[in-house]
Amino acid sequence: MKTSLYLIVLLFIADNTFAQIPNNGFESFTNMGAYDEPDSWGTLNALTDMAGIYTATKGTPGSPGASYLKLTSKTVGPAVVNGIAVSGVLDESTMTPVSGFAYTGQPISFTGKWQHMIYGSSQGGITVVLTKWNSTTSMRDTVAMANQTLSGMAMSWANFTIPFTYYSADAPDSCIIFMRASGSSPTANDYLWVDNLAFSGSVVGIENNELSVGTVSVYPNPSSEMLTVSFATTASQPVNLQLVDIAGKIVLTKNLGVIQGQRSESIAVDGLAAGTYILKLNGVANTQTQTIVIR
Repeated sequence: MKTSLYLIVLLFIADNTFAQIPNNGFESFTNMGAYDEPDSWGTLNALTDMAGIYTATKGTPGSPGASYLKLTSKTVGPAVVNGIAVSGVLDESTMTPVSGFAYTGQPISFTGKWQHMIYGSSQGGITVVLTKWNSTTSMRDTVAMANQTLSGMAMSWANFTIPFTYYSADAPDSCIIFMRASGSSPTANDYLWVDNLAFSGSVVGIENNELSVGTVSVYPNPSSEMLTVSFATTASQPVNLQLVDIAGKIVLTKNLGVIQGQRSESIAVDGLAAGTYILKLNGVANTQTQTIVIR
């Protein structure tokens, strides 16, 4: 259900907007020996360093400035690794954000400059999530989200604006920016180049929307080969799937990308030991679980 707090939006651009995002113009990189790492951003470069391949690199000149960030999906061994950057800490095993940076604003939109190209059928995108710590539940509540899946291509620098959808009237205390060259099925050479990131405007009235992953159905259950997981989200959001055994060990993780509406996903379980498992679908604001049996 939607709850309207119905309001008026005041637009303004402040001089200090750009300073609110750490290293927003990608002018600051630290040399790690074989590669340059963008300061204040998490990437997969350390994960792929052994192969001498890097999915987040420094581009020059910037727009504006001396440099910008190049995210490129690349073949590493038998797989294609997505070009990913997170404003904070990135979990290399799940390729999802862990934490971001302190931020208390309520912007209208997220802006910047980009170039991008798709070589497969799974396009990347940008997701920005504003959250607030809830001391009662000891969890983070989602305050707002801005999300844009890439469409087509931009072969030269173009301005972009991604509006925020607010789910709470509370002021946030942190922000995570998650940028991806590819979607859930990366193709080599997909790329997203970004520069000059910023927040725009300030909201003084908010429409509060419900954000959650809906009830999950899994079939066949029990299963010995394939599971089909069906669910729906009430608003566009990144969703992560996990299988956990009875000892609490995560035996399978799959990033499903940013999803809005109904979705069905097939996962192979023929390589897992027979037994009882918990399937988790982790959205932005909640987690849905189902008990499954593998024979």
